[in-house]
Amino acid sequence: MQIPLSEIAEAADGEVIGDGDLLIKGINSLDAAGSGEISFYADKRYRDQLKATGASAIIVKEPVDSFKGPQLVVKNPELAYAVVSGLFAPPIGRFPGISEDAFISETCRTGENVSIYPFAYIGKETVVGEGSVIFPGVFLGDRVRVGENCVIYPNVSILDRCIIGNNVIIHAGSTIGSDGFGFTRDGAASVKIPQTGIVQIDDDVEIGSNNSIDRAALGKTWIKRGVKTDNLVQIGHNVVIGENTIVVSQVGISGSVNVGREVVLGGQVGISDHVDIGDRAMIGSQSGVAKSIAPGDIVSGTPTMPHRLWLKTSGLITRLPKLNERLRQLEKKVKELEDSMK
Repeated sequence: MQIPLSEIAEAADGEVIGDGDLLIKGINSLDAAGSGEISFYADKRYRDQLKATGASAIIVKEPVDSFKGPQLVVKNPELAYAVVSGLFAPPIGRFPGISEDAFISETCRTGENVSIYPFAYIGKETVVGEGSVIFPGVFLGDRVRVGENCVIYPNVSILDRCIIGNNVIIHAGSTIGSDGFGFTRDGAASVKIPQTGIVQIDDDVEIGSNNSIDRAALGKTWIKRGVKTDNLVQIGHNVVIGENTIVVSQVGISGSVNVGREVVLGGQVGISDHVDIGDRAMIGSQSGVAKSIAPGDIVSGTPTMPHRLWLKTSGLITRLPKLNERLRQLEKKVKELEDSMK
């Protein structure tokens, strides 16, 4: 596939400086791009790669003199890169129709143009919306609802009664609707509290591989529109995550946490139960959240504190042994002075 640079500019809402009729066959990094490919330049640290690149065209925020070929000028090169990559991305593989080797309940309903691979299991009264793709090894329990144009990758389990919106992507190995971790003590024994709620995932959500999203004890665990989770994320029962929030790898969210909209949770963040995270808050990697975070706050550390304070605090950690030794010496001198004054 080859696309004229002018058409790429239209898709990326940019302006071409140079030959708009140049045919582009793909996108690549500056150091790997060759003839017929477009790359992007958004960081001055890569100016040496820009000078040496074999790309036929580049995406930039402002025209650069060191590149003599056509340039696609855009407001946001990284966003334009995402758009242009989508133009050249290979389509998702589709099984032609519904495989005879899949188990499909007689009461299941499927929309038009669905693709269901061999060895998928679809339970009673489950609905698979128009255009959705169900890969091998997927388990859809009873009365599950999968919306339109979803992609459910291999070995995903979506358990009974869970609801998946439109345009949702769930990557391989994730489990939606496993029991929440709910127990009460009877002496030394742990008695299971039945988890009778569901998981609801709204439109345009992408769930990374090997996520575990627990069903609610009552009501629903709710992942709202546009949320993106990385791989290896744990979301406990009755958690609510607001629109367009980003959850990076290895985050663990305990039960009944409310996460606001457009929040960023860095890698390996751990959040205690019944905590509120305000809209547009940012929590640095490896932080431990034991108390609620106000909207817009930027915090880090365990326990969390304002990010700038954490940077100062963490900078002192390696100096603590020397500071401790200095304090001991000062205490010794003070004692000597006190003894000499007696």
